Amino acid sequence: MNTALITGASRGLGRALAVGLAREGYALIIDARDAAALDAVADEIRQAGGTVTALAGSVTDPSHRDLLLRAADGRLDLLVNNAGTLGASPLPALADYPPDALREAFEVNVIAPIALTQLMLPLLRERGGAVLNITSDAAVEAYAGWGGYGAAKAALEQASNVLAAEELAIRVWWADPGDLRTDMHQLAFPGEDISDRPLPEAIVPAFLRLVTERLPSGRYRAAHLLPAAR
Repeated sequence: MNTALITGASRGLGRALAVGLAREGYALIIDARDAAALDAVADEIRQAGGTVTALAGSVTDPSHRDLLLRAADGRLDLLVNNAGTLGASPLPALADYPPDALREAFEVNVIAPIALTQLMLPLLRERGGAVLNITSDAAVEAYAGWGGYGAAKAALEQASNVLAAEELAIRVWWADPGDLRTDMHQLAFPGEDISDRPLPEAIVPAFLRLVTERLPSGRYRAAHLLPAAR
């Protein structure tokens, strides 16, 4: 049985990926800051016959990252760095972006996933595993108000690109899921109706294709990986 670690798995895309990978037969380690929501996801997976370890905490906390490493118990095939933060909301212009909020955005979206990847690399190398970093089109496009989040995701993308060049024994993917109907996306558009965006479950097949076909390391857009786009 392959093992996957998914961060930020209590809701949104992280939850959808956890459920999807469990259906593919993966044993899971999942984390999130909201313990109650995380336990609800774990219960759902167990009731469907899946194997899951749920550890509540923040990926910015080194002691929590150590717990995740111990939970892997010497084997890991897939690390999904999904946990993230939008940053300041409503989205401010860069001229008005609070430095403390910008620092937090980089801590959560860049430093934490790199630090967790560093911890897990020996296990991933041993099993020829993979790292999947969830990114955004805001990393490569200039949208007013998205400077903090976009800059952090751009940094994560370049770190992923370098990691792919350095770690030839594993796959490294950085993937843009597109606009989704999630709590984070709603924070970016407070008071607006985002019901026209697809639910995260709609794009899970795109990420499963990455994992099951072991596509080459690189940047991907979920929309291009879906069966209708092939």
